[in-house]
Amino acid sequence: MLEDLFVELVGHNRVLWGLAGGIIIAVLNTLGALLVLVWQDPSERSLDSALGFAAGVMLSASFTSLILPGIEVGGVVPVVVGFALGVLVLDQADQWVPHVHVVITGDVRENGTSDPRTASVLLFIVAITLHNMPEGLAVGVGFGGGNLGDALALTLAIGIQNIPEGLAVAVAARNAGLGSLFYASVAGIRAGLVEIPLAVFGALAVQVAMPILPYAMGFAAGGMLFVISDEIVPETHARGNERAATLGMMVGVVVMLYLDVTLG
Repeated sequence: MLEDLFVELVGHNRVLWGLAGGIIIAVLNTLGALLVLVWQDPSERSLDSALGFAAGVMLSASFTSLILPGIEVGGVVPVVVGFALGVLVLDQADQWVPHVHVVITGDVRENGTSDPRTASVLLFIVAITLHNMPEGLAVGVGFGGGNLGDALALTLAIGIQNIPEGLAVAVAARNAGLGSLFYASVAGIRAGLVEIPLAVFGALAVQVAMPILPYAMGFAAGGMLFVISDEIVPETHARGNERAATLGMMVGVVVMLYLDVTLG
């Protein structure tokens, strides 16, 4: 059993579970970013299909591994409250992201930067990094809650969808002329590293205050669903590849449901 192997390798401490989960999803993000070294020129259709798949995995995981288990633990009201807070935080974070160019470029002119293409890619990397936050938190909360089967299913799901995300960041960085393929890969790796400390924080927070578990699950789910609707779906439908992206999403939903039934 995967659960038995995980316990044998990591132990029984739930915070260590969260750390291991964060490392797993960050490593898979890194794998996606490093794919740019061998798949140097993926088509827009391929990237949109892959990101659609990621959205489908996240969509299904939000319900099977966060919302429904959260309701079982604490009832629907705490989950809804946490969900609303997650949406609010991500919405405000999106309002903050467009102003990051001042910090990144040091350019306070009206047009923001002398190189709009580079600035837009830097903002894209920042946005993806920001949107990795609810994923890392979700993994930590899952392990902190103690249901190892659900937590492993969620970790695998988020890790799988991190692969096309990491590739998208690396390709965008390279296409903007930000340096060598190595730099593009590092850009993708950096986007995933935020997940490790947040996974540990989520597991620790739930351990310290178990009553927050349904709120935390709702919060993580709200953040993930906001990212899907506000960022991934519009991005994948912006270049005429709606059908490929939608089919990718359907496959992602099925993969996550399979993982949930097998491991949950």
